[in-house]
Amino acid sequence: MKLETARGTVGLEEAGSGLPVLLLHGFPHDRSLWAAQLAAPPAGARLIALDLPGFGESDSADVPSLDHWADWIAATLDALGIERAVIGGLSMGGYLAFAVWRRHAARVQGLVLADTRAGADTLEGQDKRVAMQAQVVKEGPGAIAAAMLPGMVGKTTRAERPRAVEYLDAMMRRASVAAIHDALDALRTRPDSTSTLATISVPTLIICGDEDVLTPVKESEAMHAAIPDAQLAIIPGAGHASCVEHPAAFNALLSGFIQARFP
Repeated sequence: MKLETARGTVGLEEAGSGLPVLLLHGFPHDRSLWAAQLAAPPAGARLIALDLPGFGESDSADVPSLDHWADWIAATLDALGIERAVIGGLSMGGYLAFAVWRRHAARVQGLVLADTRAGADTLEGQDKRVAMQAQVVKEGPGAIAAAMLPGMVGKTTRAERPRAVEYLDAMMRRASVAAIHDALDALRTRPDSTSTLATISVPTLIICGDEDVLTPVKESEAMHAAIPDAQLAIIPGAGHASCVEHPAAFNALLSGFIQARFP
C-alpha cells in the first residue's frame, strides 16, 4: 500500500496487530526483504515494512542523508498515528535506526539491529561508494546486483538455497539508478555511531549471520559490548541477508525478543 505523509509517499506493507515494529531494509533492497517476517508476524506485534526513500513505491527524499531519512521516519510514524515503535533495520536499515535514535529517541521503544555496524565508512569505503555511483549510472542496477550478490548471502545459502539467492538478486535489480545513487550518498556521508551505542536505553536485539562478510560477527559483538543490556544472537549458516536466508530462525529471535521485552 501507499501512505501519504508530510515527506511524500511511502510504500509499506503491514501484518499483525499490537506493538508497532518498523522494519527498515538494507541496500539496495526494498520492503520485500521482509516478506518472510510479514508472513509470520510475532504474536502481539504489528509489523510495518517500509520502502526507504527512492526504493519500491516510496518517493525520493529531498536530501540523501540518513539524518534526513530519520526525519522521514518520524513523519511516517506521524502519518500512521504511531507515537513510539520498535525500529528494526538490516545493514543500511540499521544505520538508519541509529539516526532515528539520535534525532527522535522519544519515538523509539526498542531496537533490532541486524547484520549492521556502528562505524562510519573508511576513506577506502567512501571511495568505493563513489565508484559504485559511477558504475550504476553507466551500467545500471544489474551491475550493482551482480557485484554485491556474492557478499549479500553466505556460502551455505549459495550452496544450498538457490531460491533465496535468486530472490535477493531480483530484488536488487529492481532498484532504480536514482535510488541507488542517492542511497550511496547517504551511506558514504553517515556519521560514526560508535559513541551513540552507550546512550541507547531501550531494549535492543542484535542479530548477525555467522557467515556475514560485509558486517562480520565481530561488529555485532562490539555493539553488544557497548549497548547496555543488549541481546546478541548469531544465526548459523546465514550471511548478510539473514532474514531471507534463515527466516525461521530470524522470526523466532524476533518473536522471543518481543515476548520477553514487551510482554
